[in-house]
Amino acid sequence: MSGRQHKETEIARRVRAGGLAVGRSPALIADEIHEVCGPQFGTTKIKAHRLSNGIALADVIEQVRALFERDGKPVPGIGETLLSAYESGMKRPGPEYLHYLCLVYRVEPLALGFEGPCICGHGHPAPGGSGGGDGQEERPDTSPGPRVPPVPPDSGTPSTDGGEEDENVLRRTLLGLIVGSVGVGLDSQVLGAVENVRRRMDDTMVTATVSPAMLDQWEQATAGFGRQYMNTPPLRLLCDVLLEFSAVRKALERRQPLDVQERLCRMAAQLAGLCGMIMIDLGDHRLARSFFRTGRTAADETGDRALRAWVMARESLIPLYYGDPREAVILAKKSGEMAGHTPCAARTMAPVVEARALAMLAGANGSRQDVVDQAKRALHRARLAFAQMSENDQEDPAFGYTERQLYFYQGDVLVKLGQTLEADVILEQALGKYSGEDLLDQTLIRFDRALCRVIEGDVEEALRMGRQAIDLVDEGHRTELILRPARDLVKAIQIKYGDVPELKDFRDSLVPGVPDTSGAGEAR
Repeated sequence: MSGRQHKETEIARRVRAGGLAVGRSPALIADEIHEVCGPQFGTTKIKAHRLSNGIALADVIEQVRALFERDGKPVPGIGETLLSAYESGMKRPGPEYLHYLCLVYRVEPLALGFEGPCICGHGHPAPGGSGGGDGQEERPDTSPGPRVPPVPPDSGTPSTDGGEEDENVLRRTLLGLIVGSVGVGLDSQVLGAVENVRRRMDDTMVTATVSPAMLDQWEQATAGFGRQYMNTPPLRLLCDVLLEFSAVRKALERRQPLDVQERLCRMAAQLAGLCGMIMIDLGDHRLARSFFRTGRTAADETGDRALRAWVMARESLIPLYYGDPREAVILAKKSGEMAGHTPCAARTMAPVVEARALAMLAGANGSRQDVVDQAKRALHRARLAFAQMSENDQEDPAFGYTERQLYFYQGDVLVKLGQTLEADVILEQALGKYSGEDLLDQTLIRFDRALCRVIEGDVEEALRMGRQAIDLVDEGHRTELILRPARDLVKAIQIKYGDVPELKDFRDSLVPGVPDTSGAGEAR
């Protein structure tokens, strides 16, 4: 312990002793320690609460672990380094850790120096009924499991509370998904919160000091969301991404140094683009377009052509599935032109989207040879661009473009062009490049291969492969992203062979109660 830390501890010990002598609660003693030690030593509120209880970092960690065990959860990996980072202000606890720290100290998040309510939705009363010094009696919560307080109906207009209520809606939705509550879904209230968070970022971008450690943490979280994109249920990931999105927005509300401002705008663009991708998966093309518009605004602030091109390339997927493939071709070409000669993900993705849209047009127009040739030329440009990408971009499925994605969509284009022999070989190669990760892409590849069997006349094998594909996907991932190719397989069989007996069993294997949204897309 340094001399400065030793002096801080000694002063806190004297304040604690004096407070206990006159009967003050630990929460009131913590306030006094913060007032006395804060100006001199930078003592944070959360550290003041530990000092007011007269315990060491190791004691807090053991209490947190004991509470996790009490609740039947795996013992967390929290250690003294992480807890020290919370106390120094270098990091903010995640929603779950914050909840258990509130239980340890028997106070609310604000008393520990963190804005917003706890994800549990109720107080953490100290012995005797005090809920953290707010002067109100805390009634015991006798309901089983987490209690979720009622939320007023969404008005469609951002509230004046700085976005806290919208974030609370997302936190409660996230908590419901974590504990497996029945009925948690993408309802009007959640959609209203999603839109309000996005609008606030728009307002911040047109109106406009974070520590380097916090910037690093946010950038790591953003990159992590990109890695989770292929494997995390969309609604769960959306809540996580939007809460980080809100944190970045709050930092942007104050003008920052130019280098900090640029990093924040980059993260805003990436998170907005990721939200747009998720909204495509969830079937809401209106909100997807809005998020991509926000992403473009943020990307324009960075002056990074590659980032702006990436946002536009991702946006081109909306008309590819919800509208006219010709619009997708136009957006994809604009993305490629914006990327220029810069080696980046957009230079690979844009011609791939162009080829997929052209293949759809070729199928609608009876496989016109000139359109087929254009699609193949676009794929050739994509392969050349991929070879020039950095290794990091080649390993990132969300903000970059991977080799397995390139193989997958090459095969997808060939399927749409009716060239099944070549398509099946490439799709099999693509499937071999996946391991346990990216289950959704593997599922879509299996549906493409099943469609090859239909075109070749082997309906029984096509339905077997389709059934295998859908059985490998859990319910949390069975969004329009998965149901669209499954329904396409059904339609292809019906058009060519009618209602064969095995078709009913395959229909029954699809998720019940999910509406057939015509033209729903994929952002993968």
